[in-house]
Amino acid sequence: MKKVLILIFFMVFIIGCIQQSQDKKQQAITLCMQICRNKPVGTSIEEAYKNGPCLSDNEPNWNIEDWVCDIAHSPRQPIDDLPENQCQAYRNGSAHHFVELDTSCNLIKVI
Repeated sequence: MKKVLILIFFMVFIIGCIQQSQDKKQQAITLCMQICRNKPVGTSIEEAYKNGPCLSDNEPNWNIEDWVCDIAHSPRQPIDDLPENQCQAYRNGSAHHFVELDTSCNLIKVI
């Protein structure tokens, strides 16, 4: 009986962790897209993001720990691989997940 209770506890714990991870992932996607769509005044989204900037760097509303929000071209271009166009938190290892949007704020991938 004790082993069954321990097994149930671990199953509930694991399910809770998976759910929390999925919630954080969805929060990151949603916030990344919102930030992207709030383009600088007087420019098109494509023009504002043509160099593939990291949107979560220096963004006061970005509060999702271990995640960053980045812009890249679809298909990728060499400029997307330049370190200055990638999120510093991801490069230095303080973030391990990213949401990548294209220059029109459409989702490319989530890792």
